[in-house]
Amino acid sequence: MTPSTPREPALCGLRARKKQRTRDALIRAALELFTAQGYEATTVDEIAAAVDVSQRTFFRYFSNKEEVTFAVQEMVEARFLEELSHRPADESPLTALRSSVMAAWDDIAASIEPIVPVELHMRAYQMIESTPALIAAHMRRSCELEAEVARLIARREGLDADRDPRPRVLVGAFNGVMRAAGKAWSEGDDFTVTSIRELTRSYLDHIGPALDDNWRTVR
Repeated sequence: MTPSTPREPALCGLRARKKQRTRDALIRAALELFTAQGYEATTVDEIAAAVDVSQRTFFRYFSNKEEVTFAVQEMVEARFLEELSHRPADESPLTALRSSVMAAWDDIAASIEPIVPVELHMRAYQMIESTPALIAAHMRRSCELEAEVARLIARREGLDADRDPRPRVLVGAFNGVMRAAGKAWSEGDDFTVTSIRELTRSYLDHIGPALDDNWRTVR
């Protein structure tokens, strides 16, 4: 064993932390620039310069601007999936979905504030919802998440997602509600977490009545 061997784990740890700090800094710089001057008007060079790194360094962490745009949103979605995977087995699928999304909103600060302030994330989310260049990517990612959630619900209920359509139908309806709430929130004038949480809760409250056969008797 050489004298330098005991230092190697510590050096590896330092390098990993430095890489994580650089990645986090790029995310924050990107979101600050996107929300200040627009997604399309912001270049990779500007993001890199804000962190005092090269364009080449940016591309070590992210393949393009779209990927860095959704980095924090992926963390929020991961928190939702984690919560859903641990919901009590006796909860109905819809209750588990609802409880999980509410928990993710309640816990959002702890999930993302080591990287970006919640207020910045909310401004970035509004920017995504209102930027044509990002809407297609947002919808694609939403469909991918929908498929993953449907598989999770199927496993939770002991079903075969390829043979039983109920998980996909339920999650499709749930995802539609989430998209509708997000769009309504982005078109409003209150971009706080409290606002989108309450709007989401309200929209979820309407799933049952919306599926009722006779809307005229459901008010």
